[in-house]
Amino acid sequence: MKTYHLYAAPATASLCVHWMLIELGEAFDLTLLDLAQQEHKTPAYLRLNPNGRVPTLLVDGQPHFEAAALLMWLAERHGRFAPALGSAERGAYLQWMFHLANTLMPAFRAWFYPQEPAGAGQEEAAKAQARSVIEACWGRVNDALADDRAYLLGEALSAADFLLTMLVRWSRNMQRPAECWPQLAAYSERMRARPALQEVHRREGVTDWIASGGSRTPRA
Repeated sequence: MKTYHLYAAPATASLCVHWMLIELGEAFDLTLLDLAQQEHKTPAYLRLNPNGRVPTLLVDGQPHFEAAALLMWLAERHGRFAPALGSAERGAYLQWMFHLANTLMPAFRAWFYPQEPAGAGQEEAAKAQARSVIEACWGRVNDALADDRAYLLGEALSAADFLLTMLVRWSRNMQRPAECWPQLAAYSERMRARPALQEVHRREGVTDWIASGGSRTPRA
């Protein structure tokens, strides 16, 4: 019996949850919503997720949302992709999950939808501020990877890597995508090679970044 039903949209914040479900080897149903057709704003969907965003994950028929929270919950439920309680890595794990969710994701939201925080006429200023936050985050992540560790926490894949890789992908068309930072470029290459991430892109019908070997040529 399938325990999970994921409501997603191609290449959006649901991608990291879709990817983890595949990595876990769990059976799940998938509904891909067409955001251009406002399928995430229908009364039926809003009953599942009143925020009108993706992802929403039904677990035994009960809806849950917020991508980072879903990653953490799935990792703990299945005993994979999260350091054990009380372990030395647990503090870094929680720090990165909250930093990515509370600092980097809102900055991307402001980059893609600058009218939301700034209002009409202030979009360019909002995007400039968002870009500065995003690039500062890339610098911090690059420093964390400077010891040539395989993953964000060390040698074990964690939920933080699912979230980080998705955000690296989001930067692909920016003036300085994440791959401009050398450690992040190597990290991105390793993550794109994972079969489950490639399968997510196949199922969602997305070919850019995963097939092209990274971002386009960056501008200065």
